[in-house]
Amino acid sequence: MIVVGKTTSKHIGACIDDYAERIGHYMPFTISVIPELKNTKAITEQQQKEREGEMILQRVSATDTLILLDEHGTEHRSIEFAAWLQKKQLSARRLVFVVGGPYGFSQQVYNRANEMISLSRMTFSHQMVRLVFTEQLYRACTIIKGEPYHHE
Repeated sequence: MIVVGKTTSKHIGACIDDYAERIGHYMPFTISVIPELKNTKAITEQQQKEREGEMILQRVSATDTLILLDEHGTEHRSIEFAAWLQKKQLSARRLVFVVGGPYGFSQQVYNRANEMISLSRMTFSHQMVRLVFTEQLYRACTIIKGEPYHHE
């Protein structure tokens, strides 16, 4: 997972780290943090998206399957997401999920993306998106393995 900017809340960061460790029992999982840009008041939102986009794309290889966490993406129920993930694990060499910066993604990142996923039609802080997504990824892993974490 690639994220723009560090998680500033130590409580949210601890929860994200906990889920990341749990996910690691099922599949290789790392979180790559792109540093926040300095002096953003001196550049436009578009310039900020473009610079962040360049840094995102530098961390993605040509064979990666790039999935953006984006409000315009496809929404899944947890069971559906688990089925989607299981299918992707069979066909993708490496899945890379990206949480963008405060203004979203540049057009270059959208052009490179293979898919987009939305966690909700509601708006969450970028830190909360990281937490919700890592929990859902862990939940999907347990659903795939038939473990009792998810109840339906």
